[in-house]
Amino acid sequence: MGRWLTVVGIGEDGYAGLGKAARHALLQAKRIVGAPRQLELLPACIQAPREPWPTPFDLQPLLRRRGEPVCLLASGDPMLYGIGATLSRQLPQEEMHILPAPSSVSLAAARLGWPLQETPILSLVARPLAALNLYLHPGRRLLILSQDGHSPAQVARLLCERGFGQSRLSVLEHLGGSLERRLDGLAQDWPFAEIAALNLIALECRCEDDTPRLPVSGGLPDEAFRHDGQLTKRDIRAVTLARLAPCPGELLWDIGAGSGSIGIEWMRSHPSCRAIAVEADEGRQAFIRHNRDALGVPGLHLVAGEAPAALEGLETPDAIFIGGGLTAPGTLEQCWQALKPGGRLVANAVTLQSEALLIDWRQRHGGELLRMEIAQARPLGNFDTWRQALPITLLHLFKP
Repeated sequence: MGRWLTVVGIGEDGYAGLGKAARHALLQAKRIVGAPRQLELLPACIQAPREPWPTPFDLQPLLRRRGEPVCLLASGDPMLYGIGATLSRQLPQEEMHILPAPSSVSLAAARLGWPLQETPILSLVARPLAALNLYLHPGRRLLILSQDGHSPAQVARLLCERGFGQSRLSVLEHLGGSLERRLDGLAQDWPFAEIAALNLIALECRCEDDTPRLPVSGGLPDEAFRHDGQLTKRDIRAVTLARLAPCPGELLWDIGAGSGSIGIEWMRSHPSCRAIAVEADEGRQAFIRHNRDALGVPGLHLVAGEAPAALEGLETPDAIFIGGGLTAPGTLEQCWQALKPGGRLVANAVTLQSEALLIDWRQRHGGELLRMEIAQARPLGNFDTWRQALPITLLHLFKP
């Protein structure tokens, strides 16, 4: 079919800031599609019909023109959280010609003197604010694409709630244009309820001395989770996650999720990791919803139901953890059948009945059994003694 779609990145400086190839593409275009604000940046010499995006936003009118010469306007670099990245999932690369302009992120890094390769980039555009919680660590710098003019104040509130009120915000409006402006302040003193809708937040994370540290390694403190006691405890959780071995882009089923701790820590290991938590109890479902937001993984998918019935139709997983409901008839069998070839299954047992199931399963399918006994020092009168937690039997196996 050939390249029928040319995507032109345009900044706040408009047509004057475009390169020769981008100007030529617009001058030769038969139709130009873009947001009204972007279309207004074009001079009168661009004579092609101008078509604004439909409201609500919809790609289908553009895709129905497939094969016709179309020029599409995008903000800055179309491949950085932009329309180019969306289109690349709909069209083969051979059908598009992408001409990027400097992104707002590049311009912000230049204004601040921050090396881009050392600075994580986040987007709040059509994404939950709670996702920011995953990235809050003392001393870290972040560049955040705002959803709108209210985003900086919302970020400042979240920072204060998390104990990061001392963090410094630099908000840059209309980067690269004649209206460019910079606002600076601390989260705890942020005075602006609303600013220009086109803005980017530069954040330097600083926290109070007593703010809990939440590392990305497996084994968060038990206090980090809201729960009713149905929680895979910290040390057992760390061993369990090591056996599950999350890798970027992989999907986990967390069966009988309780507080959701395994699925949450799986997702915290890498931004592209995904998890489905299956939990039947309504109270624990509420814990999972709270914990996933508080710990920065609002994308964790909660399925309200009991295995094995609740597993029907779920996306095929790379790994499965069974922490509850192990003795429900058919749960192990259905999980094993659903697991991808080469996938990992880890199941933890506390009762003799569930342990017997794991022993029988190992005899039939192989794998490794591990028995874990954790004791913690606790007061006994004027002295201390070891208090033994219930032993855990863990089955770990790979599907051929």
